[in-house]
Amino acid sequence: MYIADGWKDYEVLDTGDGEKLERWGSVILSRPDPQAIWPKQSPSEWAKAHAVYHRSNRGGGEWEFFKKLPERWEIGYRDLKFYVHPTNFKHTGLFPEQAVNWDWMRSLLQARPGAKVLNLFGYTGGATVACAAAGARVTHVDAAKGMVQWAGENRRLSGLPEERFRWIVDDALKFVAREKRRGNLYDGILMDPPSYGRGPGGEVWKLEDALYGLVDACTGALSENAVFMLVNSYTTGLQPAVLRNILEMTAKKTHGGSVDAGEVVLPVKSGGVLPCGASGRWTAR
Repeated sequence: MYIADGWKDYEVLDTGDGEKLERWGSVILSRPDPQAIWPKQSPSEWAKAHAVYHRSNRGGGEWEFFKKLPERWEIGYRDLKFYVHPTNFKHTGLFPEQAVNWDWMRSLLQARPGAKVLNLFGYTGGATVACAAAGARVTHVDAAKGMVQWAGENRRLSGLPEERFRWIVDDALKFVAREKRRGNLYDGILMDPPSYGRGPGGEVWKLEDALYGLVDACTGALSENAVFMLVNSYTTGLQPAVLRNILEMTAKKTHGGSVDAGEVVLPVKSGGVLPCGASGRWTAR
């Protein structure tokens, strides 16, 4: 189990009845969470929420605000800073549970200054700026231009030099295939693919069907002296053992090293932990 317990500007205050109550800096938000199937442990705390996200029966949902909030605000993690903004799809622009993986990657990269890292499905760049802060040169790939721009703003907010970054708006698998043809290999690769999506031609993309092929393709883009590969999944039912098996059949088979996998969780102030998917980790040592 990987526990993201290094936060000061973020915490899960309580969970239950399909919801989670979170503090983002000084702002308290209530959002749905299908994993929280138990009763709320601190019911009185929920009245402190500054905004609540309500799901719609027609799909999507909307925020109900009880206090005027800034359009976006900053929170910090160790020496990094990020913009937080409640979006129409309940997200805030950051997955705080991934901080446990940021720390892990930074610990590996500090011994390899200038290492080349590829972040696929990079979103708003939490992992991107974490790796760059450890001295890596990071290529950030996401199909959404707005997310890549947001990641660039997080880079500036964290005070990291632009020359450590390469920003790409593209399909992840197509980009990896081109990099391999060019002989452009990486010392570390991480990916956080969505559970479900549609391609530009309307084709359906499901993680269960595509994940092995994606990881296998990325293994071919690892350098001879690669340091790590990280695979994250939020798909319910996709257990850590699945990620372990895939990494053992790909990265470990070609590069040796070792594989670990586990649940990713956030500690909850009122008690217990909140499950937030799974991670599989390959390391060269």
